[in-house]
Amino acid sequence: MQQASVDAHSGTHMNPLLQLEALGQSIWLDFTHRALILDGELQALIEDDGLSGITSNPSIFEKAIDDTHEYDAAIDALVSQGRDAKSIYEALAVEDLQHAADLFRPTYDRTGGRDGFVSMEVSPHLAHDTAGSIAEARRLWAALDRPNVMVKVPATREGLPAIRQLIGEGININITLLFGLQRYREVVDAYMGGLEERVQKGQPVGHLASVASFFLSRIDVKIDPRLEQIINKQGQVSSGATQAGAESHPVSALEIARHLLGQTAIASAKVAYQIYSQDFGGRRFRALLEHGARTQKLLWASTSTKNPAYPDVKYVEALIGPDTIDTLPLETLNAFRDHGMARPTLEADSLAAHQALADLGKVGINLDEVTQELEVEGVQKFNEAFDKMLAALEKKRQASRSAQRAA
Repeated sequence: MQQASVDAHSGTHMNPLLQLEALGQSIWLDFTHRALILDGELQALIEDDGLSGITSNPSIFEKAIDDTHEYDAAIDALVSQGRDAKSIYEALAVEDLQHAADLFRPTYDRTGGRDGFVSMEVSPHLAHDTAGSIAEARRLWAALDRPNVMVKVPATREGLPAIRQLIGEGININITLLFGLQRYREVVDAYMGGLEERVQKGQPVGHLASVASFFLSRIDVKIDPRLEQIINKQGQVSSGATQAGAESHPVSALEIARHLLGQTAIASAKVAYQIYSQDFGGRRFRALLEHGARTQKLLWASTSTKNPAYPDVKYVEALIGPDTIDTLPLETLNAFRDHGMARPTLEADSLAAHQALADLGKVGINLDEVTQELEVEGVQKFNEAFDKMLAALEKKRQASRSAQRAA
């Protein structure tokens, strides 16, 4: 097990989470709920671990509603106003995120508006509804009413024009459910397009913030079983892949598959960062930079390790680099604090990352098709989690109505 760095003067272990900030990476938490805010736990994470952002999570919210009483009084008050379940959810989530945004406001101010954000998603049922996503994002942005909030819009085909439109209107956007590299290029284009529209209208862009949330571990969860099938079959094919520094010779599908196990997500993220560096260092963005525009940071999402055979901080340690954000569940955050190694890794082995993605095709795996499947499944999973949360809230709403009628 790797150990946290040791301070040479005191001999004590330094918090690896705090070291990430010095390396240019921010740490956000992938959920929030009322007790986390009111009990002081969120403030402690900010002060002790350098936490600098947070996103909402319907699954965590559903558990808080179903398993605790922390929202009961607020639900009763909203039920008495005749609210339906979705309206109650939005009111509760907006209040929570406003409180969280206020806690992160010092971070936002200290970083000049580059960090310290909270995010709330539009309904996942709008993932393929451009007009609906735009309308709901506008409404949530107005309701949240804080400069350090973002509205989450999925990176579906229909989400792209919504992203461009909303950025053009001056709304901070967190692009979510992003899996593929080609789709990432389209997300960057939508972001820059929105900025360009504002510049053309003479509107300011210096205050706008956006992140592109690249989902990681789900990629390996999807691809590894296919690689394992190849390994189990022990098929031999002439792939044309070569060992570094060796003469050209055929490499078996078995060897390629073994080498690729658990590598696709990290390789994809490393290549995405190269795209980020190229696009935001290019002529198009330099023209926007003259007007004060900010880069759209890459955010690593889905960073908990799903395969118990892999290290629990696998997707954190491998992708540490400047101008990035890592959104962690609490378990992964605690694990990295305990035994993570903070060192710059994101730009290492970039050629190997490209080779890994190329080698997938040599064993018959089409990464673009896989990431499209992940997008479809991701929308479905988000819908299921959202609907389960609304069902739990509706149960509470009905109980509250009955109690109020009986009173």
